[in-house]
Amino acid sequence: MFFHVQKMINEIVPDEPDPAAANALQEGLGGQFGEMRTMMQYLFQSFNFRGAQARPFRDLLHGIGTEEISHVELIATTIARLNDGSPRYSGNPTDLDEPAAGGATPLSNALSDGNIHHFLVGAQGAMPVDAVGNPWSGSYVYNSGNLVLDLLYNLMLESTGRLQKCRIYEMSSNRTLRSTVAYLIVRDQAHENAYAKALESLGVNWSKTLPIPKTSAEKYPEVATLLEQGLENKQYTFDLDHLSEAGKIFRSTSPSEAGQTLRTAQAPEGVPIEIADPRPEEFSPGLDPELLELVQATAELELAEADEPIRYGPAS
Repeated sequence: MFFHVQKMINEIVPDEPDPAAANALQEGLGGQFGEMRTMMQYLFQSFNFRGAQARPFRDLLHGIGTEEISHVELIATTIARLNDGSPRYSGNPTDLDEPAAGGATPLSNALSDGNIHHFLVGAQGAMPVDAVGNPWSGSYVYNSGNLVLDLLYNLMLESTGRLQKCRIYEMSSNRTLRSTVAYLIVRDQAHENAYAKALESLGVNWSKTLPIPKTSAEKYPEVATLLEQGLENKQYTFDLDHLSEAGKIFRSTSPSEAGQTLRTAQAPEGVPIEIADPRPEEFSPGLDPELLELVQATAELELAEADEPIRYGPAS
């Protein structure tokens, strides 16, 4: 089963809205090589896994797949931030057609920037589509049942995803976009290392079969900062009961960096989640005061009657 910690896996740096950048980032979410694809592919491979003696590989797939859920959360939230209204519009609910941006209509940028469906359908939020609006498809998911083939395909998937994110990074100087894309570039490299090391442990000379493309992403300042922290050589298990055996294949020398060591960790600390303000111009005002008061009263009643939560792992 899964648990949700109400923190974002990485900080989203604030900047001006940029709907065009948001649409480019849709490819990294719902495209053929995006985060929804990696999330579903690795989780299905782990759910369908067979062979108890190969459990470390199952645990590795499960850990990376679980992290990808957090990546979907991160990139979807980033898209919403990038779409968050006219840069100078304050969202006055009584003057929807007279925002602060020189009298321009509040959603006029929807007609010229990005994906109009972000405003027509998604209320300035992310959607499960690629950058040209094609819906995400379950047919993207590859799960052959053959461990070597699956790992090799996953290595290719992470390499292609990192290549695409480097292109997205080059498309916009927006700090909101770049903070998220840089983090995903580094974590894609970490997953490349994980799958490459898993293949090495099975006797596969992956470096001749599938050379990893050179992207020189370390020249990006945000990426360089994360590489200094060794984030590309760390694999998270997200395992509350400490039963993951992924470390049996992952704690070793890094396939991508001579002299560096791969290591496992339970989960990143994360950063607080900030819920965005309502957007009156989208007629998405949230809860009215009376309903909000009722929700709060109900929540307090349920919390008072709730049983003690189940604890997993050592008590803190």
